[in-house]
Amino acid sequence: MKAKPAIHRYSMVFAATLFGCGVGTVSAAEEDFMSLVKRLQQEKPEFAKRHQALLAERYDLADRPASGVTMSAGKPVQEGVRIRLPKGTTWEQLAAMSPEEVKTRNLWPVGFFPLPHPHHEAGGMVFPQPLIDETKLQTGRDLTRFDLDFDFPKHLVPEFPAPIYLTTRLDLGDVSRGKLVTLDNYYGLFKEALNPKQLEGLRLLVSPFPQQQFNATDDRRSLRPSQGVACFDCHANGHTNAATHTVGDIRPNEHRHRIDTPSLRGVNVQRLFGSQRALKTVEDFTEFEQRAAYFDGDIAAAAKKGVNVLDRGSQVHAMAEFQALLDFPPAPKLNVAGKLNPAKATKVELRGQDLFFGKAQCASCHTPPFYTDNLMHNLRTERFFKERMINGRKASVDGPIKTFPLRGIKDSPPYLHDDRLLTLDDTVEFFNLVLELKLNDDEKKDLVAFLRVL
Repeated sequence: MKAKPAIHRYSMVFAATLFGCGVGTVSAAEEDFMSLVKRLQQEKPEFAKRHQALLAERYDLADRPASGVTMSAGKPVQEGVRIRLPKGTTWEQLAAMSPEEVKTRNLWPVGFFPLPHPHHEAGGMVFPQPLIDETKLQTGRDLTRFDLDFDFPKHLVPEFPAPIYLTTRLDLGDVSRGKLVTLDNYYGLFKEALNPKQLEGLRLLVSPFPQQQFNATDDRRSLRPSQGVACFDCHANGHTNAATHTVGDIRPNEHRHRIDTPSLRGVNVQRLFGSQRALKTVEDFTEFEQRAAYFDGDIAAAAKKGVNVLDRGSQVHAMAEFQALLDFPPAPKLNVAGKLNPAKATKVELRGQDLFFGKAQCASCHTPPFYTDNLMHNLRTERFFKERMINGRKASVDGPIKTFPLRGIKDSPPYLHDDRLLTLDDTVEFFNLVLELKLNDDEKKDLVAFLRVL
């Protein structure tokens, strides 16, 4: 009998192990740990090659910073449309077509399809290398996975470490002082700025607890038994480092979204949390994140691997109180109503603002001063393409997605809920097609200029 290719064998094994698919093959749990490591390390290059080929097909990944535009701590913002178009097609031609015509002619840009996880069949938390290196340097904790690596190059993700701004102490500027906040340094950095309850909340946010891939069991994905993952490993410095995962509340696995790590800046003005936004307070999110997202929504795995059950009356409230202090970065060109001060803004930015509140229809969902309506909206992108499989991810429907705040948006690439849009220019092109706006090139540039100053 001909052996199955490794790429398919592992997909079946992982599905059978985590998702109860009933595939008649050996499960990962029946392998001894070193055999599991050896097998997955052997398969790793094949999956990495597959994913990198997909990224190269979809995007221009070059390091091309915008002149004079930086994130809050000085990292250059990337410019330009990076989505690759179908051969022989222009953005203007696409914008002139109906959704039905784009679908019939199979012209939906490949970069606008849902983006798979770096290894979608395996899923789980994956961290960028700078976070792995700094965490190991400070704490000795290793967040390296032996089976897969993070996928995007450093110039396309948020600055690291990101600055921290507190709503209660705006006079301090970046309270982190340019450092990654960990269990090793949080007290020295914050003891003069926080009360004891808030300090305890921060301590818990930087404390590692068992997680699906990082724990002490023999089906983990770290070489050594791990203490686990801290909230601020993904939400580094209360922001985001673009660490990725797959949502825990969708089955089967091929329908699970790759999930972008959203910034925690401004959670005090938000009202919807969790991948399907079923959680209505940051307290709810904090309490259930370690029971659900940490373990891919698998309560049996959580019990086995050591789920950390937080106490609502003390720990959860302390963590939530600190998170509610995380402010958006300064936006010196905005007035108190969240709109441009004409004396400080350029003509291009002012034109972009007019488009934002007019022809581009952005403000119908992103209302000032924080540029969110705290609602869910279904863009119905499936109008534009036929269902297909992409590296283990079924591109079918996105469903309702949250209106994320746009304040400080230039600090948070990549964009959309699954990281499929690399730049703000890509984001404008995406919504120009989805909302059928018919913006011209100059209008797109003006809109990007406005988004950069929010």
